[in-house]
Amino acid sequence: MRSLMISAPWGIENIRFIDVPQPVPGPGEVRLRMKAVAINYRDLLIASGRHVNGALAQQEIVPFGDGCGIVDAVGEGVTRVSVGDRVIPMLIPNWVSGPPTPETVAKALGKDFPGTGREYMVVSEENLVKAPECLTDVEAACLAIAGLTAWAALFDGPKLVPGNVVLIQGTGGVSMFALQFAKAAGLQTIITSSSDEKLERAREYGADHLINYRMEKSWSGAGRRLTGGLGPDFILDMGGEGTLEESLRAVRMNGYISVVGLVGGVGSVVNPTSMLASCAHVKGVLGVSRNTFEDMCRAISFHRIRPVISEVMPWTEVRTAMEALQSGAHFGKIVLEIQ
Repeated sequence: MRSLMISAPWGIENIRFIDVPQPVPGPGEVRLRMKAVAINYRDLLIASGRHVNGALAQQEIVPFGDGCGIVDAVGEGVTRVSVGDRVIPMLIPNWVSGPPTPETVAKALGKDFPGTGREYMVVSEENLVKAPECLTDVEAACLAIAGLTAWAALFDGPKLVPGNVVLIQGTGGVSMFALQFAKAAGLQTIITSSSDEKLERAREYGADHLINYRMEKSWSGAGRRLTGGLGPDFILDMGGEGTLEESLRAVRMNGYISVVGLVGGVGSVVNPTSMLASCAHVKGVLGVSRNTFEDMCRAISFHRIRPVISEVMPWTEVRTAMEALQSGAHFGKIVLEIQ
């Protein structure tokens, strides 16, 4: 079978295909025929040989942590899924329930374990979630990272109620999931982007207010103006350069900020006075448990929420897809179909 591989010297240009033996599931394990893989900003970091904690310990890795596959074979004793089921591997294995701990979030697919970028993969039956029937394979491939990140940011901690105002930074995969989840929950929404075209597209998905941060570099003022001077109740922060400082200025007193990305790189500095002045609750989002994943899938099925797909490419165009993600020109998710 074919598998993607990346190794030192790192870089998008060094992603390649290799031939490896087809895996065989053991007791309690399931083999998946992978159908689609969605790419995320974390994959760009990993392709460069690093992650949020610094340089990768591995010298090579099968990339990607998002994907959807069909159960192709099962090992002895498997009861949670059956051959033919469409399933999604969990990004962080063996995290069934409860809050994150150093042990539960220590390792993840496409970083510490071989990822979803291969024709077949074997995983424990405990590390799978059934894909919502209303979604295609390509759409279901977007859930394990972008979908869950948005869900956890909004609902795993912040005490939001219908009518509250949420400000969402950007129009990438996480942001567009957050917009749709927020609207389904009866929340008012503000979207920021540097592109008027993207902002108008976001309006089509339910954005109530739009801020072009190129026109208003200190967009915190616009965020407060749109909320009668109080500030949004919640802000989804993508970790861009200077965004957390602006979020702290914008958020209402005692409001919530979920930091979900690292698009501005490391080394950002936050003035402590901004935190003291806002009394904001700031939380980093690394992922969620299998139980929460299943909660999200039920909500997606009930509300018929569909991921926003920017582009679908064959997985042979993986380098082009990664470059497209790096350019920031996408609106929603970029997905690779495995053929």
